[in-house]
Amino acid sequence: MNTLLIKIRNLGIASLGLLMLGSCSDILDEQPRTKYDPSFFGTEEGIEGGLTALYSHLRDTYGYAYYYNICETGTDEYTYGHDADGNFKDADLSGVGSLTSQSCRADALWNNVFTYINSASGIIENGMASGMDESLISEARFFRAFDYFRLVQTFGGVPLDLGAGELKFNTSPSRVSKRNTVPEVYTKAIFPDLITAVTNLPETGRVTGGLTKTAARLVLAQAYLTYGWWLENPKDIPTYPVCDRVDPDGHDAQWYFQKAYDIALEGIQNPGPFALQPTFYDVNVGSNDRNNEMLLYADHTENSEEFNGGSLSYGSGSAPDNFAGWMVTWNYPNMTAKRADNGASFTPVLRAATQDLGRPWTRMAPTQEVFKNIFADKTHDSRYDGTFTTVLRANWNLDQANYGTLTQAYNANGLPISVGDAVLSFIDNDDPNIEYVNENSVGGGILPGRADYVVGPSAISRLKYPILWKLGPYRTDNNGTVGQPNAASTRPFPILKFSELYFAAAEAAVKGAATQPGYSARDLINVIRARAGKWSFSNAKNDYYVADFSKEMTDATPQEITIDYILDELSREYFGEGHRWFDLVRTQTWAERAGTYTIAGMNATDVTPQTYTRTINKEHYLRPIPQSQLDAMEMTEEEKAEFQNPGY
Repeated sequence: MNTLLIKIRNLGIASLGLLMLGSCSDILDEQPRTKYDPSFFGTEEGIEGGLTALYSHLRDTYGYAYYYNICETGTDEYTYGHDADGNFKDADLSGVGSLTSQSCRADALWNNVFTYINSASGIIENGMASGMDESLISEARFFRAFDYFRLVQTFGGVPLDLGAGELKFNTSPSRVSKRNTVPEVYTKAIFPDLITAVTNLPETGRVTGGLTKTAARLVLAQAYLTYGWWLENPKDIPTYPVCDRVDPDGHDAQWYFQKAYDIALEGIQNPGPFALQPTFYDVNVGSNDRNNEMLLYADHTENSEEFNGGSLSYGSGSAPDNFAGWMVTWNYPNMTAKRADNGASFTPVLRAATQDLGRPWTRMAPTQEVFKNIFADKTHDSRYDGTFTTVLRANWNLDQANYGTLTQAYNANGLPISVGDAVLSFIDNDDPNIEYVNENSVGGGILPGRADYVVGPSAISRLKYPILWKLGPYRTDNNGTVGQPNAASTRPFPILKFSELYFAAAEAAVKGAATQPGYSARDLINVIRARAGKWSFSNAKNDYYVADFSKEMTDATPQEITIDYILDELSREYFGEGHRWFDLVRTQTWAERAGTYTIAGMNATDVTPQTYTRTINKEHYLRPIPQSQLDAMEMTEEEKAEFQNPGY
């Protein structure tokens, strides 16, 4: 069993942060407390227990579907799907809902992390006073900085004082608060902690999945890059609390872009045990989880409910389950075919706990631009095939009780199919010869001579679309059945990857950082694109497919790399992994890139693209402070209004 998971048990770190009075529900067998004797963090057992909670708290946001929604819905990657509720429609900003302090699911971040920031401060203060090894304490420094980095990107300036002073461990609840400015959060909290962590963390984690210098370098580079953009502010996006965009240390944006490039390159040139996987498929296939491209992940396991943090047979629909993948899976079991033995309609593709399928919720749907523009090259670039399930194959054999004797069915054009054959395929390009019908209940089209129903890019709709294969469930205990398709995924959710160092350095170079020979923006991006041209397996063909199109991929890279091109590459590499809103907000391109999108409608017969317009105001570049936070504070209404971000 994964070493890190073994350590996630038997400790509740519920130290009091900013109005956070509850216990940490994702720590198994916890003993929640409302106060801590500081001496608790003065022992090695206390330090390790506190760090265990910090690793575990990642599961409260990463893989949590409603937080995932706010990171993806409303971007150029995703819109709301057929079965979306207000959580998703509100986030789309396209007129079907309203994003408010009550409805914005960024509350999953705000309401979760202050408790753990406070725990990290307790580890840092008391561990230092007790003479604990700084390599252990630096794990807490990383998590405190990482959580503050997520907060400042999402909400703007946030409180550094949780009741006992800035960055001090607090043991009593506080119902008043003051927000620090963005520069204060970066220069007092994020940068110092990460710089110390880079110095003191080990090259190889103390446990499997544990923190390293490389992980700290990546987040420090990303923080430098993001702060550089904030200082530059090319689109005049407002900040809050209001302050001058002046660095307290006297540096300008270019200084921070250079620091981002330098520290990212340091990570690339000193990889320790980390490396790029040989192919994109290898990065994301479930049988290769926890590979050495993964710098940090929110861990789960299929071997134990205790160590998994949730049921292995039925998902709760709440943290700490990893159920983000459900949201982007359409209701494929609605498809029908005809049994060859008696002509009855039945479901040829059963809901199954396999990476290509999973549990359908249809809350989010990718826009058509994803398939027409971002993944335009589906021949050379393996990332399209390694991101989506585009061919749904008959699997009725997984239910032997009902279909044990069924060997054949009739599908499109009345042609026969067997287990393993394609039932419906999302084809690469639109074909004018497709005749869209509703024979299979979901509006698939037919082409002469094909036994599978087909859907062209222009018919991708809120009802049916390629499934996000890379986040699909993977289990080894299905034993020839559908397994546990209603369970949350027991796979780790990826958070940081070694490949991100190349993007951080390349983006900094585009922003003007002086580069080293062989490490220009184009050189760095081409390392990623060359890897993307190498194939080892084809999901669409469901078979091994060895090909090397790395030359074609690198030759096609523009000589001049722009921010738009970086954003395209970021989407191709990390589509649907919860990065997109942060990428668009950092580069101040959200309104430009996601202001309109196309997709077909809600019904099976809807196969014509419709264009939708989003209202993305400058104030939307910050999420609202949750209303529950404001309601809990003992402050005047005027003070609460001042605490809230403008526009909400």
